[in-house]
Formats: sequence, structure tokens, C-alpha cells
Amino acid sequence: MRNLAYIAALFVALPLAAQQPPPPPPTQNQNPTPKPQLEKPDEAPADAPDTAPAKKPAPPLKKPAAAPAAAAVSPTEGKVVEEIVARVNNEVITRSEFEHSKASAEEDAKQDCQNRCTPEQLRTLTEDREKNALRDLIDQSLLVQRAKDMGVSVEPDVIKQLDSIRIENKLPSMEALEEAVSKQGMNWEDFKNNIRNGLLTKKVIGSEVGSHISIPKEEIQKYYDEHKQEFMRPEQVVLRSIEVNTTGKDATEVADLKKKAETARKRIQDGEDFGEIAKRFSDGATAKQGGYLGQYKRGELSKELEDTVFGMKRNDLTEVLETKQGFLIMQVMEHYDEGEQPLAKVQNEIEEKLYSQRMEPALREYLKTLREESYVIIKPGYQDAAGGSNSEIQEVSATPEVTKTKKGHKKYLLFGKRAADTGA
Repeated sequence: MRNLAYIAALFVALPLAAQQPPPPPPTQNQNPTPKPQLEKPDEAPADAPDTAPAKKPAPPLKKPAAAPAAAAVSPTEGKVVEEIVARVNNEVITRSEFEHSKASAEEDAKQDCQNRCTPEQLRTLTEDREKNALRDLIDQSLLVQRAKDMGVSVEPDVIKQLDSIRIENKLPSMEALEEAVSKQGMNWEDFKNNIRNGLLTKKVIGSEVGSHISIPKEEIQKYYDEHKQEFMRPEQVVLRSIEVNTTGKDATEVADLKKKAETARKRIQDGEDFGEIAKRFSDGATAKQGGYLGQYKRGELSKELEDTVFGMKRNDLTEVLETKQGFLIMQVMEHYDEGEQPLAKVQNEIEEKLYSQRMEPALREYLKTLREESYVIIKPGYQDAAGGSNSEIQEVSATPEVTKTKKGHKKYLLFGKRAADTGA
């Protein structure tokens, strides 16, 4: 069973990160993160164990946050009320949400990298996420509130994402998914709301920011002409895969699993996206990344696989290959010939880079506008990386008029007046 809390958290990661392409592949003088090892068809690797190698374990489930030490206590009810660190209009950000965001920084960074970062890039990205944790939570709240103001609805997409998670975890029904979520200590409505908020955020960014960014062909050509040295490369292929594991299965089950692999390949041939099919069908460790494996030069693969994939063109599929652990389908996402790459090969790469360069300042400017139109205050002692000033906040007792109950039945102490305010 995968860590469902982490899966849901992916949908509410930093909005900007969701819009940026992954970092570029490391250059030859960097130390890239090791790529998945691929075995030979019909033959186990020389050092392969008798059973399939264990999948990379899911991040350990975090226990529900205990009441922070600095939490206030209601004098009327005698109950612990969770500390609030920021207020965004009528919404609040609690200390446990803030601490959880900081704690999940490394896993979020790994998700952004999709196995393409060097250790140094991953460390820098993790540190940035930790530093910007409060800013990102405020940004998220502003964007979700903006989506609601715009009347955006993502309910069909929420159902689709929940079903994708259900399939990935091999659960027979949505009721079974709800039960699994509850067993991992989460509130079902909060779980769905995390996914909903992530989808709302992406909709707003796409509509309000991304739709206004266009990269003219002339600009792509100009970048290519001025940076041709960046596109000098050895012959290499970019691969992704679908793995169907048959370890420990009997002959009948193996036959059924082969049909599963053949069905997956047929659906891709019929026009469905390889990445989406990989998320639904693959048992591999890279399934959540759409099966993305990375870039491989000659000599980095087994001879059989090298002879196969280096003879293929962009978007070509292998047949269903039988391996020691099961069945394998590979796709060549790109095939670079040795030397200077033609513009047609790197046009998308250049466009993504230029789009990313424009997206970051455009999104920050948009979020600045949202902040100026909103009521955002930060509790002293906490730092908003967006530059918002702290306001002294008077915490008040948890009475029915000032207590907000969120899903999950937790109580939060809302802010009182700003210290300098004379009105409500």
C-alpha cells in the first residue's frame, strides 16, 4: 500500500513547481542521480536475486500532528486549540500544516525532479522548499480562494484522480480506498480536499497566468542560434517503461499478466498517453512519474536492450519483452544522434525553458496582486518569504463566535484584531 498521505500532498505542492518543466539533464561533469537498472530480456542481471528486487519503499506515514507546545487553551472549554501562524482572508494556516509542509520538503523536491536532479540540485530544491514553506501555503490559499471566486469546478477531475489512486493501489472500489485512507490516520474529506485544492490551483494558474505566456518561433530560433553549444550531445536515448511483475505467480496468472501488458501496449498504439497508461498499469518504481527512466548513452544498457532501443525513433514502442521479473514495454521518448542536435529535436526543450523563465516572475507578480487585494497577516516569529510584514495578532478565547471547525473536527483559535487596529 502506498503512502496515501504523500500522494494527496502532491496535489497541493507549490503551484509554481507544478507548472515548470523538470530540471535539465545533468551535464557530463555532474554526478547524476543513479538511473534505474534495466535487465536483459529473457535473462536476469548477473547480480539479480532469485526474487524481484523490492520496490523503493513509500515514505513512512507521518503520525497525525500532536497539539503544538505553543497552542492556546480555551479557558471556557479547557481544550487545546491549535496555534494559527497566518490568516488569509477568512482562511487560516495552522502550525501543524506549516510544520508538515517543511517536513515534506524533500519528498516534494524529489517529485519535482522526477529522477533528473543531481544530488546538489535536489539539496538546493529541498532547502528552497523549506525556506518558502509558509509563503507557499499562503499562495496556495490565495489561489484556491481565487478559483472559488471564479466559479471554477474540478469535481470530475477529483473523481478521476481518486480513481487513479485507487487503481495504483490495486483497490477494488472507492469504498476500499476510503477505508485505506482512514486506516492510515487521515480524514477522507481532508484527503479529497487536498486533491481538489491542487487541481483548483493548477486551473487558476493556467487560466490567469499561463494562458498569457506565448513563446514566438522567432525567439526559439534566436535562443537556438545563440546556444548551440548546449545542444552538442553524444548519441543517447530518453526512455520510459511499463513493468508488469510476475514474481511468485503461477502459469495461469502469468498468462493473464501478459495479456495485461499487451492491452497496455495496444492502448498506447491506439493513441492513449504512455505516461497515463504507465501510472495505471506499471508495477515499476517510476510508475508515478509516468514510467520515466532517464537518458542513456551507448554502453549504459545491456547489449540486447541497447541494440533494440538505439535502433528506434522518437515515440517508438518495443514489443512486450519478457524478463526474469515479468513483462516490459519501453518507449523511446527521444533519440539524439551524436553531435549538434537539430532545432527540431530540441525545440520543445527550448520552449519549456523559455516558458519557465517567464512563468516564475509572471506568477509571482500575479500572487503579489492577489495579496494586495486580500487580508493576509502573519503571526510574529514566522517569516513569509514573499516579503509580507508580520502583524501583532491578539489570540482570543475559543468561543462559538470565533471558533472555526474544519473537517476532521479540529478547533482553531482565530485571530483577534491587529494590534494597531481600532476597529474589528
